[in-house]
Amino acid sequence: MRVGFIGIGLMGLPLCHRLLNAGISLQVWNRSAGKIDALIAAGAIPADSPAAMAAHVDVLLLCVSDSAAVADVMHAKHGILAGAHAGLIVVDHSSITAELTRQLAAELHKQCSATWVDAPVSGGVVGAEQGRLVIMAGGDADAISRVTPVLSHYAQRITRMGDVGAGQVTKICNQLIVAANSLLIAETVALAEQAGVDARLLAPALAGGFADSLPFQILAPRMAERRFEPVQWKVQTLLKDLGNAVSLGQTVDSPLPLATAAHTLMQRHADHGFTRDDLSSTVLLHARPSAAEQD
Repeated sequence: MRVGFIGIGLMGLPLCHRLLNAGISLQVWNRSAGKIDALIAAGAIPADSPAAMAAHVDVLLLCVSDSAAVADVMHAKHGILAGAHAGLIVVDHSSITAELTRQLAAELHKQCSATWVDAPVSGGVVGAEQGRLVIMAGGDADAISRVTPVLSHYAQRITRMGDVGAGQVTKICNQLIVAANSLLIAETVALAEQAGVDARLLAPALAGGFADSLPFQILAPRMAERRFEPVQWKVQTLLKDLGNAVSLGQTVDSPLPLATAAHTLMQRHADHGFTRDDLSSTVLLHARPSAAEQD
């Protein structure tokens, strides 16, 4: 099976390395061309454009930043739609809106009877590196079955959630929990510190209890130590996902008061210059103002 991958970012790079290590014949393309150099050195084949890739692969994997980026790589002059062929399966690992997903899937099918599978992932960079991502997929059941052998090189579980768009709705639910939880973890670490407790002890102390979670075990120690590198989750990514959650809630007339509050807090943090910083930096939302600032 010929496979292509577009989007060599924090998640895309380790996913491509896992495919190459599994012996997959892999074409790669990225808007910033220099990011594919390490993959070419590892055996990947550079594609001239998304259109050229779409014309020559059986499965095209996407992992780009947001809805605008997915729409651009589809609609550009040398985008995917310019080269797509019958039998092609486009698998989108990006986190975008369900509305755009359904629109692009319809365009792809109308143009050449190619198939779209929305397959956002959860597990972060560490999960990508270890091949332990979980994938929530939307689309034709047979198409999902056909791409499962490829996705299994970096996913421990792939669940079909329904028709096209269902995967993105599920990812929005996932990100709502992750993002809101991360802000509560930041608040918890700050509370512990200000009440005289060593916040570095929180993660081991609460491990295995009802308050425990994978994000808690990752974020709480980093927050307590003010250790924000390496970047595992970008603030701008979770801000975008919270925005998608609030928008979806409005569309389906489902009030989301906690999501709205979390979005406001995350936006405040981003506005203070932390857009590209790690999610653990949200603990700085609770930094006490200096005496000068109080004056």
